[in-house]
Amino acid sequence: MAGSSTSAQTAALYLVLLGAPGAGKGTQAQVLSQKFGLLHVSSGDLFRDNLKRETELGKLAQTYMTRGELVPDDVTIKMVAERLGRPDGAAGAMLDGFPRTPAQAAALETTLVALGGKVNLVLYIKVSPEALMERLTGRWTCRGAGAHVYHMKHNPPRQPGVCDVDGTELYQRDDDMPEKVSTRVGEYLTKTSPLIEYYRGRGRLAEIDGERPIELVTKDLFAAVEAVRR
Repeated sequence: MAGSSTSAQTAALYLVLLGAPGAGKGTQAQVLSQKFGLLHVSSGDLFRDNLKRETELGKLAQTYMTRGELVPDDVTIKMVAERLGRPDGAAGAMLDGFPRTPAQAAALETTLVALGGKVNLVLYIKVSPEALMERLTGRWTCRGAGAHVYHMKHNPPRQPGVCDVDGTELYQRDDDMPEKVSTRVGEYLTKTSPLIEYYRGRGRLAEIDGERPIELVTKDLFAAVEAVRR
């Protein structure tokens, strides 16, 4: 029994974090990776790193991107596998932005098996479309060097339309316009739904209510991870 307990403690932990734009995934990703000592693997960062270093995979990905095509799953999964295989990923990782489809999820499982692991838990920060719209369309950014961000409901400036810090004008980014937000949120929920069902069917999904205060969401995320580590 003692031996099995030790192996359970030292086994790598692999988490997948899901959440629509505005769900607070970025904030929670940092807290989770620090709390559990996990490598934070963001698909966006991974692509940028390979492109910047001009790796073979980066060059291959660039050929598709230049043509305006999606980078094939096999190229993406090779980037993920290479990153997870480095020494700083020995304790495990939290995957953010990957997988996006059931096919990618299946490929990830194969990769993790080769590393002696598996996806232990998928954390889905669930927020209603209405709440996501309210969060995202209420954001305004200052034009100053600090680019301070305000929210008309949750963090309004003292003087409407003016930054508290440097007095510059506040404006709404194109991505925060209602039409753009509606499209982004709709696309995410539609494309991610099959992935959520994929993991739910395998008993790996933990749905976290993301409409509560940040600290309560963090507490539930921690509890869900601790439960699978026991």
